[in-house]
This record gives sequence, structure tokens and C-alpha cells, in this order.
Amino acid sequence: MRINKFLAECGLASRRKCEEYIERREVAVNGKVVTDLSTQISGDDVVTVNGRRLSLPSKHVYLMLNKPKGCVTTVSDDRGRKTVIDIVRGDYPDTRLFPVGRLDYDTEGLLILTTDGDLCNRITHPANEIEKVYTAKVEGKVTEDELATLRRGVVLDGRRTGKCRAKLLSYDAKANISSVEIAIREGLNREVRRMFESLGKQVTFLKRVAIGDLRLRGVDRGSYRKLTKEEIEYLRNM
Repeated sequence: MRINKFLAECGLASRRKCEEYIERREVAVNGKVVTDLSTQISGDDVVTVNGRRLSLPSKHVYLMLNKPKGCVTTVSDDRGRKTVIDIVRGDYPDTRLFPVGRLDYDTEGLLILTTDGDLCNRITHPANEIEKVYTAKVEGKVTEDELATLRRGVVLDGRRTGKCRAKLLSYDAKANISSVEIAIREGLNREVRRMFESLGKQVTFLKRVAIGDLRLRGVDRGSYRKLTKEEIEYLRNM
């Protein structure tokens, strides 16, 4: 496929406008600037415009789910519990979707469902250390000293958790409940809840609100939507 057609099919602009990008030396293939309009693009080539990678529209499915509590983050469950796939099965009965990472049974919030194994690996691989942001409601007042302890890391399963971000959003004195935002880069089992438990605090509500800069927007609890092209590109390049 000629490079101007490739750029146009990626949604950059019209073919003529795409040629102008090339003429301005703003397009690179596999790290090398190209100026030849007859350049052919193959499936393995990495094409960037001003440093931003472009990809052809994918045949994969990418969904943003606002997971409710009371369902498991699996494709199926041998105990008969509701799964996150059950929520979307009506619209995607024959699509082999799977969740990217996991949220605990009683945790709500942002979960990506996809057919794209490469994207799943990119987001979940520990070496990539992609930040996940949660809001938590915690019994009692969370002090600045306790937040500092969380930021430094606490010991779980014999090892110290990585440094994280944590801040107090609000404190309801009447209910004696603190609202805390916490951002971690690991994926240990029940990690956020156990981090607070190490301080003697109980989490009564937990919701994931972001993965990197992808935030949970425009989706009610228990509902889902397709990711936008821009959101997909962000996840591919994060």
C-alpha cells in the first residue's frame, strides 16, 4: 500500500493532505524520514507522524466497561457467578472477548475488554509499570502520616510494594469515612485493600477510575461503550 493511502486510511487526512505531511518531512517509516510518495508500506512497518504512531483501523474489538461489584473478571466461572463477559454477551455473542487485567469481585470501575492479545499484554506486563488509579472509601480518618506510608510502600506477602501516589480527597466526619485516591503500578491480589489493611483500615468501597491517562468517562455502572480511535491509539502507544 502506498504511504499516502496508508496515512489516509489511518484517518490522518485526505490523501492530498497526507502528501503534504510527507513533503514537510513529518512522516517516518521504521524511524527514518520518508519523502518519496511512492513508498510502500507493509504490515510490519512502523509509521509515525511527528512522532505519533499510526495504525490502520483494527478488526479487533475494544470496549470500556464500568464494572459493577458482584461479578468476576473472568471469561467463565465454574461456580456459576456472573462474569464481566456476561454483561456484553448480548451484543457480542460470538466474539472471543477477554478482560485486560482484573478487578476483584467487590471492586467497581474501569475495565477494558478486547480481542487484542498484544494490547492486553502491553497493559498488563509488569515491566511496563502502567499506572492504575483508584478511589477508595476507607473507615476512619486517613492521616497524612498514613498516606506517606502508602506512598513509600508497605509489606505484603513478604515484600514491599512499589512507591505509589496517594492523596486524601475528603473526610466525612459524621460517617467517619475518608475518600482517598491511590495510584499503583503493580497488580497484586487485592493490593489496594490489603495496603489499607496493613494500616488497620478497612476499605468499604473501591473503584478504578483510570488506566494511565485513559479515564472512565461516559459509562454508567454496569454499562459499556466502544473505545474511541484516539483511546485505542493511546493504549497502543503508552
